[in-house]
Amino acid sequence: MARAQSPTVRRRRLASELRRLREAARLTIDEVGEKLECSASKISRIETGHTGVTPRDTRDLLQLYNVPPDQLEALVQLSREARKKGWWHAYHEVFTGAFVGLETDASSLRAFQSLLVPGLLQTEAYTRAVIRSIRPGWTEAEVERRVAARMERQRLLTVPDPPNYWAIIDEAVLLRVTGGTGVMRDQMLRLCDMAALPNVTIQVVPFDAGAHSSMEGPYLILGFPEQADPDVVYVDTTTGGVYFEEQADVQRYTLMFDHLRASALSPDDTLQLVSGAAERLSRQREE
Repeated sequence: MARAQSPTVRRRRLASELRRLREAARLTIDEVGEKLECSASKISRIETGHTGVTPRDTRDLLQLYNVPPDQLEALVQLSREARKKGWWHAYHEVFTGAFVGLETDASSLRAFQSLLVPGLLQTEAYTRAVIRSIRPGWTEAEVERRVAARMERQRLLTVPDPPNYWAIIDEAVLLRVTGGTGVMRDQMLRLCDMAALPNVTIQVVPFDAGAHSSMEGPYLILGFPEQADPDVVYVDTTTGGVYFEEQADVQRYTLMFDHLRASALSPDDTLQLVSGAAERLSRQREE
């Protein structure tokens, strides 16, 4: 997996720039659709990044907006790059939407999980047990395909120039034995190994911390290195993910995460707690 900029982020940046240029030209979406003889909904989908835009359509839009030639050509080239396929297209039946493309290009990832070990930190056996539990109707082939896809995603944390990953989990995650004591022990040891990476920080929110800022559920804050690519909050659901891109929403989740870090155990104390859980599971397995 390369850490080259993903086509998903390029498409997001292009969509934002096309919207800005249309507004600067004082044109409405309906007016653009009428002048280019296409539907207003097509323009709207392009500007929200829900659909890709061809280089030809990009050029037509930019000419309509009277964009200077050098800027026009740069954005047309960006549209070409945005149409390339990322590594995750090999798992197109697993990864839907823009999530993995955004994750691949993020420079920072701040995650909270209340019930599960975060996906980027899971062992293969733990992942398999989780998927079998939440999708009992899936065939073995479907389960294994998703296990393989998640393992491929995890390479993100060990490639050259990896993102800074800060994961906070609830203590309940350590106590819910998933896949049996052996699987759970290995998962605890994996957390200890991952915490040793210079770009990975793990904290646990203990039960005695009481109520905390993130009790409504898990979320992920994705930060990007370029100012042109604002941060995104991703909230996973059983029917699909929800994205928050408005600055007020991102700031709210960032504040929630900052309060959560203060409520959680320090990384060193977290490592002791997780190590203790692994030792306890080892004894249970021997018994």
